[in-house]
Amino acid sequence: MEILGDRRFVEVPGSKTHELPPLLVRMAPDVRRLDKVMGMANDLIEQEDMIAPLESAAPEADPGRAHLDIERRKMDLALNLVDQYLGFVQHWQWGNSILEWIRQCETTFETRIDLRNLLRADLWPHAGRSSFVMLLEDKAVETGGIGIEKAVGMRLTFRHPPPLKCFSNQFLFYLNSPVASSAYQTWAGMTPSPVSALPPERFMFQVVNMSVD
Repeated sequence: MEILGDRRFVEVPGSKTHELPPLLVRMAPDVRRLDKVMGMANDLIEQEDMIAPLESAAPEADPGRAHLDIERRKMDLALNLVDQYLGFVQHWQWGNSILEWIRQCETTFETRIDLRNLLRADLWPHAGRSSFVMLLEDKAVETGGIGIEKAVGMRLTFRHPPPLKCFSNQFLFYLNSPVASSAYQTWAGMTPSPVSALPPERFMFQVVNMSVD
């Protein structure tokens, strides 16, 4: 076992580099009807009274100008909600792909004698499912700004990405990150401690963009 700082790495027998299954991921949000998403955002704004009504404007304000200002603010807020939702979908897609990739990696480990014991929780040091997430981070996989742990947490929270109308503005603006983080930490803690990392220099894999232009 190698220890670097507070990181422990499992000892992989031999010296060869092991090739893992490719990580297949849709890097663009799979949303077919942006106009419908925009309509849901507008409905959410109206239902939750996110913009003060025209009657609350200052008495001396020009009614026409005040109405245009409210409509502009509604449009800006709707665009912001749509942007938050598309970010949620992208995180979910990455998380879904990562969990499927982890399952494929586990199968690969089970079929190779020199890797099989690395995932046995009754041995120490051992790797766990979260070790594959750490491997992605250690390999500096390019995600386009998607947080890997948050992505996995999103997928653990939602079996399928719900439409925007199922969310509150509070979730999209404030709650999605803590919810995803809590889900990931709970999932990662299911493997008996201490969980060791996989040495990144001993593994290689491809990341394939499955989005259709």
